[in-house]
Amino acid sequence: MTRFRFEIAAALLPLITLCLLALAGPARAAEKQDLVVVTSYPPSFFEPFRAAFERANADVRVSIVQRNTASASRFVIEKADVPADIFWASAADAFELLKRNGSLRPIAPRDTGAADRVFGYPVNDPEGYYLGFALSGYGFVYNPAHLAKNNLPAPRNWQDLLNPVYSGQIGITTPSRSGTTHLIVEALLQTYGWEEGWAMLSKLGGNLSTVTARSFGVASGVAQRRFSIGITIDFLATTPDFAGAGNVFVLPPDTVFVPASIAILSRARNVPAAERFVDFVLSQAGQKLLLSPAIARIPVDPTLNSNLLPREDGEPLLKSGGFDAALSARRYGLVNLIFDDYIVRRRATLARLWKRVAELEIVEIDGAQRLSMLARARRLLATPPLSASEIARVAAPLQGEWPRGVARSPAHAELASRLRARIEQNLAEAEGLLSSASRPGGSINLHPWRQ
Repeated sequence: MTRFRFEIAAALLPLITLCLLALAGPARAAEKQDLVVVTSYPPSFFEPFRAAFERANADVRVSIVQRNTASASRFVIEKADVPADIFWASAADAFELLKRNGSLRPIAPRDTGAADRVFGYPVNDPEGYYLGFALSGYGFVYNPAHLAKNNLPAPRNWQDLLNPVYSGQIGITTPSRSGTTHLIVEALLQTYGWEEGWAMLSKLGGNLSTVTARSFGVASGVAQRRFSIGITIDFLATTPDFAGAGNVFVLPPDTVFVPASIAILSRARNVPAAERFVDFVLSQAGQKLLLSPAIARIPVDPTLNSNLLPREDGEPLLKSGGFDAALSARRYGLVNLIFDDYIVRRRATLARLWKRVAELEIVEIDGAQRLSMLARARRLLATPPLSASEIARVAAPLQGEWPRGVARSPAHAELASRLRARIEQNLAEAEGLLSSASRPGGSINLHPWRQ
């Protein structure tokens, strides 16, 4: 009897196993894999992608870590123990920063049909660590009605924005808080050169009305008529939120047109799902989502962007031969530090001194000594605290990403103090020269100055 029972049990075991597997199947199918996406994009952008991807991939649950570009980059670098699979943003230099840090894994390009380069800029990372999925142009937004009310001409190029008539009329975000603005600042420095680029940024600083806390605040400020012109990127200027404001976005002739990108992090825990997410973003279904009014981006897929890009004939938009994202990443923190100390914190002083320069030029002061004082004052106002040759002697760790919210090293503190002292010295001397140039026969009299 015992042997008979054993034989029956043995015969039934496969059936029991199959039944258990059948019961476990639905439970296993219901289990979802987690995919963590770190992005600088707002919910209006990423939610349509998340919903469409999860509908097509029922076994994946997408979690979003949403921060501005600088904060998102620091999150990836500093929070290595926190799960994260994808990095998704617009600023090319942020990807270069993460690549240099070893935070990205190699990724194979997808066949989107896109050209290798668009307006001189590579669509995908030539070293194979991130892929472009959308294209964006950098320029400025203005409100024609508000310009007319203030009797101001509409700007057409970067040089126009330096005109003294725009004093107190321009808004921008600081690059230390906005990857978008950082790329604009770097584009000017690379297109016009270090010294001339900072001279332009100094004059621009003299025309600033405000420095907004967020990139979105630039186009919003123009729409609300808080200032006349904003320096921004196309998709922030043309968002549906401002559809009724009458804003106009301009791509200057020497603009930068670059891809927004996506990458898989080297610490990714769910690489297969991350690869599927990249596949979706670069598929035609994902590319078509970019055209929805709530997102309003230009796809890299040439079958979808043919009527959305300017023509590439004639003089190239990138006169310098292309934006160097690696160079931008190498000096990322230093450029932000100089901009904050030189432009943001001295905005009121730059406005006052550049306005004084313009007034003296209008009255056409005479006398060789006074003209020399005015010229020297202009040069000092336009001089960055470090020359191009001095930059080459700054240690690489001091040029890269600077720490925020933590104690700086003695080397960081010493460099920051040295830059600040030179900025104050230049502005103090410029103010003294302008004061002396304003008085016929006046001698140079430097006054102590602090901001």
